[in-house]
Formats: sequence, C-alpha cells, structure tokens
Amino acid sequence: MSILTLDDLAVQGTTLGVRIDINSPLTESGSLADDARLVAHVDTLSELLERGGKVAILAHQGRPGSDDFAGLSAHAERLDELLSYPVSYCDGTFSAEARRAVSNLREGEAVVLENTRFYSEEYMEFPAEKAAETHLVDRLSPELDAYVNDAFAAAHRSQPSLVGFPTRLPGYAGRVMEREVDVLGDIEGTPRPRTYVVGGAKVSDSIAVARNVLERDLADHILTAGVVGNVFLFADGADLGEASKEFIHDQGYIDYIDDATDLLETYGDRIHLPEDAAVERDGERVELTREEFPPREGEAAMDIGEETICSYSNILQDSGTVILNGPAGVFEDETFADGTRELYIEAGNAEFSIVGGGDTAAAIRKFDLDGFDHVSTGGGACLRMLTGEPLPALQALSQ
Repeated sequence: MSILTLDDLAVQGTTLGVRIDINSPLTESGSLADDARLVAHVDTLSELLERGGKVAILAHQGRPGSDDFAGLSAHAERLDELLSYPVSYCDGTFSAEARRAVSNLREGEAVVLENTRFYSEEYMEFPAEKAAETHLVDRLSPELDAYVNDAFAAAHRSQPSLVGFPTRLPGYAGRVMEREVDVLGDIEGTPRPRTYVVGGAKVSDSIAVARNVLERDLADHILTAGVVGNVFLFADGADLGEASKEFIHDQGYIDYIDDATDLLETYGDRIHLPEDAAVERDGERVELTREEFPPREGEAAMDIGEETICSYSNILQDSGTVILNGPAGVFEDETFADGTRELYIEAGNAEFSIVGGGDTAAAIRKFDLDGFDHVSTGGGACLRMLTGEPLPALQALSQ
C-alpha cells in the first residue's frame, strides 16, 4: 500500500485539514483527565506549523449519549499549551463561522474545529466516495489545500472526516500514522521468538489476533490472561466457577469457548494457559491453583496468580519480540494488578516490544513503565493491523 507522508507535502503557505484522535477521558467537570493522546500528535502539528502551514484540526470526543460526549474547547486550550504556536478554538465544524476561522488562519497558526461527532453524518460509516458527498466534507474541502490523517486510533472506521477528504483533496499520513503503519505492518521483520500476550476483555478481537498470527506462523508463543485467559481455561475443561462463567455469558462471549477449543486443538503447543488465578475472598487476594478450582460461590478470577506470572515471565525473558494486547487482570484495582505489572515489566526488557493501545497503554501509564519500542495509539486499529484486516482510513489515503 503506497501512502504519501509529510515528506511528500509542500507545506509552506498551504491550508491543511489535519484529522487527529484526541478522544480522551474527562473529569466530571469536563476538563481533560489525561492528555496522552494530545501529546502523541504534538510532533505532527509542530512540524506542520513550523513549516508554515495553516492548520485546521478535526477531531472527535466521545459518542452521542455517553458521559464524555463533549466539545473540544478544553482540548484546544491544552494544545495551545503544548505547542509553541497559537491554537484557537471554533465551536463549529463546517458552518460559515468555521469556514471563516479556517480562511483567516495565518502561517504557523492552528484552529481546533468543533467535535465532528456533533453532526449526525460523522457518526455513520460510508464508502469513501459517499463520505466525500457529506456536508462536512463538501463544505469544508474548498477551504483546504490538502488533508493530513494522523488519527491512527480511528483508522478502522469509515467516517466522513477519515475517508471523505482524501477523495476530494491530496491526502497524506501524519507522523503518528506513518509510525504505526511502519511498525505494525512489519511484524514479520521483528526478532524471534515472538510472543503475543492476549488479555483483557475483548475476547472476540483477541481470538482473531491469536488465530491470525498462528495461521501465518508469526507467533511462537501466545500467553492468555484476563477474561481471554478465562475463556481458554473453560475451553480446556477447567472450572473457574459460576461467577466467571456468568460474566462471560453476560458479555456475550460464551460462544467463543468453542473457538478457543478449536485453537487449542490445532495450536495447543504454542498457546499457554494460566496455571492459577487470584480471587477476592473476605477483602483479600487469594490465589488458587487449577487443582483447587472451582472458587467459592461468588468468587471470580480477577488476575493470574504467582505460578502463572513466573512461567509467563520465563517465556518473556527468552523472547526476541513481545506484543502486548490487553492486561492480565483487573489492574485498576491494586489488589489485582500484580499479573499485569510483572508481565509488562518483563515485556519492556525484550529486544523489541510493542504495546497494543487501549487498556494496554493505560496500564503502562498507570505503572509508569518505559522501555517499549512502540506504544500504539489505537487499540481497535492496532488489532485490525495485527489480524491483517484493511483499515478504511489507510485505504482512503492510498487512493
């Protein structure tokens, strides 16, 4: 897939529509609780402004009906602090006022336009050609000379601000997008043995990743943990108790036990299962081996135990590449953070390590860990790339 980057863009004096992903957790008062996603785009925005660009920033925050569905004034204020160039805010996206704000930009200035999802068409998905006919793209495109997509975290969606503009304008990948594609698109070139840690609660995505990398012989080891590990344990005949089984059923994951069974039958020598689990009992962490299953009534598996941490750590220490995709337990609760923390520390010591965005990146920040070669900005988009599925935003840029 051939995609133009900022190296191919003559920036000086041009007006650029730049799509970034700054969808962030908010406090109850509506201020930013975490600016990690804004910081990720500083290099792209700084480069464009330093090179004399006039930058109209497009982004979204939350989704309709959610508590974090909000305007972008706080994001604009924070970007103005992070960048060495002036950043203003406009409470419209393609209105006459918004178009004037874009046309009045001077070289080295940026404006953050309003949350793209305030407009119904942006929350729908279209083929690129149809997205180019939406009001957002049709009305804003005449004010722009080129389009830059740096929103890798949203690249798996086919919404107007992501796929419509490159149909009407020359399209380029920003530095975040370029880096993600370079790293995630070249897994085959990373050193072996190659180990994937698949955890968290996104069972369908994790099983898809495991199947894909095993079928393509990209993985030497799959370490299962979290809810994903619990599904594999049930598939292997372990009894984790009714509480864990009810959770899997309520989340709609019960059918994936059959998929996990199929993977174990075909690739069981490369798939590793937890040897023990931690539950909460009388307010304390209690670890149970498989021989001690099932837990008592009401007790659910919340983390991997010490035996699993030890055996998984040995595998990680011998790995050339580690790809982290999901936590090992309920890491937000310090009582059940041990598995995630210890595995992530070992992963960071590998010759080459990749963090798969989303909750994985959140855990990295919580534990203040470093040493990773690449921390992806997007969970869903990262999973798509790891499973070989096309990303609509990248396809639009390649056209």
